[in-house]
Amino acid sequence: MSNHNLITGAFVLAGIALFTLVIFLIGGQHGAFAKHTDYFVEFADISGIMKGSKVRVGGLDAGEVMEIGLPDSPGGRFRLKLRVGEQVHGLIRSDSVVRIVPEGLVGERLLLIYPGTAKASEAKPGDTLQSKEAVDLMDLTDNGASLLDYTSKTLKPFSEKLDKTLDAATVTLNNVNGLLVTLRQGKGTVGMLLQDETTAENVRESIVNLRETTTSAADASKRADALLADLQSRQFGEKVDQVIDSVQSTARHFDATSQKVEESLTSALGPDSQGVDAASNIRQSLSNLDQTTGNMSADTEALKHQFLFRGYFKHRGYYSLANLNPDDYRKDRLFSNPANPRVWLDKEELFEQKQDGTFALSSAGMAKIDASVAQLGDGAVSEPLIIEGYSASGEPGVQLAESRARAVAVRQYLQTRFYIDPQNLGTVSLRATPPRTVNKASWDGVCIVLLRRTFR
Repeated sequence: MSNHNLITGAFVLAGIALFTLVIFLIGGQHGAFAKHTDYFVEFADISGIMKGSKVRVGGLDAGEVMEIGLPDSPGGRFRLKLRVGEQVHGLIRSDSVVRIVPEGLVGERLLLIYPGTAKASEAKPGDTLQSKEAVDLMDLTDNGASLLDYTSKTLKPFSEKLDKTLDAATVTLNNVNGLLVTLRQGKGTVGMLLQDETTAENVRESIVNLRETTTSAADASKRADALLADLQSRQFGEKVDQVIDSVQSTARHFDATSQKVEESLTSALGPDSQGVDAASNIRQSLSNLDQTTGNMSADTEALKHQFLFRGYFKHRGYYSLANLNPDDYRKDRLFSNPANPRVWLDKEELFEQKQDGTFALSSAGMAKIDASVAQLGDGAVSEPLIIEGYSASGEPGVQLAESRARAVAVRQYLQTRFYIDPQNLGTVSLRATPPRTVNKASWDGVCIVLLRRTFR
């Protein structure tokens, strides 16, 4: 009986220990035992957002939505309480902006917090962050259709007036043409002068006789009066004035119409309340769409990285490079193996500063990356590559953001330039400290690592 009780007690203790381990693993996955910071944000529309929705900071899963406060009136805004991990607190600044973005092409929606600038102060716990309403493609389509309809209606009166002006000009030209035909046929006083040599001779004789007698002068005067009367009877001057007035009126209407169209386009495509124009918003939305598409299997990835299942999935070939944790990366012998070929690239060799203060890959930097791929050999385009991002400037939050941006920029260039399978490319933000096994105290730039051992 005593042995039976001991065995039973041992099984009970083992079950309690296993249950406690599972609780700690699940709690660690969802951040239940980690330090958190609460913030608030307000939106007019929270379609697809519910309690428990994900919160990401700069693309990194950092927390979830804890509470949703309903507005007091139809014109009010929803107030959301966000809880994020303490490790990303340095990225959230007073000028950080929160947006609602989709997770993948057909996935649920989540909240994305854009890291603020280094000049802004850190957001305090309980602060209300700035928000930006999501861009609805249907609204853009409706606005574009409305703009085209308004432009069509605006240009229609101008087209009708232009047609009338052209008709009037055609009539005037026909009248002028008729006058010229009449003159060529010798009709009227001018026609006689042009066609009849006798009449011309008489005019010459009248001019000579003008010096001799007043009778010849009176005759010449009568002929001149007849010529002026003929021109006036045809109202040639009035018709020319009408054509000029019509052209001037058309020009004024055209200027007014162009101004209205310009104002409409400026209103539709101008900068929003954050100073970002419509083209930048669309590019940002497409970038967010591309970024979130790769995370559609987040729940499965979480299971793959659990302690109890990691070995099984790694053996089966499901180890993913999409989301590498810096601490786990430094500890994993596969990634920190000193036998892995490495190419160290300094930030001055890779990036150049733009006019707006941001950094981008330079032409010389792209050439350096091409040379690095050639140095790593044929395995660089077929074996897995890890791009380690480093930044030795600023506080830890700035280092994390800069190192991640540098690694992502090099990863995108490698994928576009050499058509490398995205599953074979991984990025990790290591701030300024490389793994201890590489015998390097610090770095400020990027390191490209070739993994000789594949995951398949």
